[in-house]
Amino acid sequence: MTKSELATKMQEAGAVIPDKTVKIDFGAADGVLLLDGKANVVSETDGNADTIIKVSWADWEALAAGQLDGMTAFMTGKLKVEGDMSNAMQLQGVLSKLKS
Repeated sequence: MTKSELATKMQEAGAVIPDKTVKIDFGAADGVLLLDGKANVVSETDGNADTIIKVSWADWEALAAGQLDGMTAFMTGKLKVEGDMSNAMQLQGVLSKLKS
C-alpha cells in the first residue's frame, strides 16, 4: 500500500481522533499523514499537530498488519511520540478502523 492509498483508506474509514490533530511522520523520504479530527480530513499535507508520531514506513506497515505491537514499537524506539501522549494511545483505535 502506498501512502496515498493509506490516506484514502483512512479518510474513508474516518480514522481520525475527534477534535484532535495527529501527524504521522514517516521520515524525510516518506513524508507525513495529517489526521485532522477538527476538519475530519486525512491528508498528506504537513502542518501543526497536537501529537506527532514518528515511525518508519516499514514499521508502520508492520503495526497496521498486526505484526508489531504499538507498545513494543514505543519501548524499542521504533515509534516516538511528541506532544499529547493520550492521542498516541488512541492510535490503536485508528488502526482497528483500517482493518474493518
